[in-house]
Amino acid sequence: MSQRSHSRGLRVHAPVFAALGDETRLLLVAKLSEGRPYSISELTRGSSLTRQAITKHLRVLESAGMVRHAHTGRESLFAFNPQPILELKEYLDLVSEQWDQALARLKTFVED
Repeated sequence: MSQRSHSRGLRVHAPVFAALGDETRLLLVAKLSEGRPYSISELTRGSSLTRQAITKHLRVLESAGMVRHAHTGRESLFAFNPQPILELKEYLDLVSEQWDQALARLKTFVED
């Protein structure tokens, strides 16, 4: 991976990393990844957080592309979009491969 594509990867994936860096948002992603849309009241149920707090976290996830919402009557339903996480996984796989190659070169250098 070139320096340019590495920088682009950081720029593209940083919002996803940032969104996932909060425990509440991780819990929301886990709930939403069950495969069906949820209303804010369903996501708030059993939580000590207010609807306003849940909404704020959902907006962060939405701005990172991991959540979509649609209006159904007076209610908003939120659904998980796995694409940003799949792209993040691909990026991390590339970075991991780079590290593996660097370590292999270091091993060869040290052993010779």
